[in-house]
Amino acid sequence: MAAELTLQDVSLQFGGIKVLQEVSFTVEPGQIFGLVGPNGAGKTSLFNCISGHYKPTSGVVRIDGAEVQGARPATLAGHGLARTFQHPALQLHETVLENVLLGAHSRLPGGALEWAVRTPRTRRAEKELRAEALELLERNDLGWAAHLPADELSHGLHKGVELCRALLMKPKLLLLDEPAAGLPHTEVETLIATVRRLRAEDDITVVIVEHHMGLIAALTDRVVVLDHGAKLMEGSAAEAQSDPRVIEAYIGKDAADDAA
Repeated sequence: MAAELTLQDVSLQFGGIKVLQEVSFTVEPGQIFGLVGPNGAGKTSLFNCISGHYKPTSGVVRIDGAEVQGARPATLAGHGLARTFQHPALQLHETVLENVLLGAHSRLPGGALEWAVRTPRTRRAEKELRAEALELLERNDLGWAAHLPADELSHGLHKGVELCRALLMKPKLLLLDEPAAGLPHTEVETLIATVRRLRAEDDITVVIVEHHMGLIAALTDRVVVLDHGAKLMEGSAAEAQSDPRVIEAYIGKDAADDAA
């Protein structure tokens, strides 16, 4: 089942620098939710608070009602959370299939000793996960690359590999950090179709940080706009694009006044 994500008064501070200031919103199960704002607005920092890479200074993060702020990423995987990054972190000299299989770490049965001696259960689990990883690659038009070294693929295909790795975790909540960054128009269209299919077929809640407003407008049910670490507004992408406060945050007050 798709997960519900709730943030309540989440703040983050490094020394005297306030990075996030009492950010609150709820993402309903099954929604595609956008997190947008100008550079330096705090979007990636907020993602890091949700995904366990940062511990909020204050506030609460809940997944399906369970408080998870400050939990480690491995623990959050048990709550059904998976994440991609703006710059895919792949093992470039390993094959595409081996990179995707890294996403199965939270689903492996047994402990280190059982895997060291290769019991029948661990061999069976590895075979099943390998078949599942190959199926994911095929579904995302990457089956042809399964046994190639990852460094032979383009940046756009690296993002596809990372997405498959996240999906192998069987997430209920998927965080996508600037998935369209560096992609040409045709690959952005493919990404939009892929995220729509994921929501329809896999019953996943998706939260996207993205600068590509065309993608945000085409995909999202709702968006939150951040500016200087604070929530500026929440609504549809169309409402955000026409909101004077959002226009001012992106292009500055003088330019917004001239545009008006």
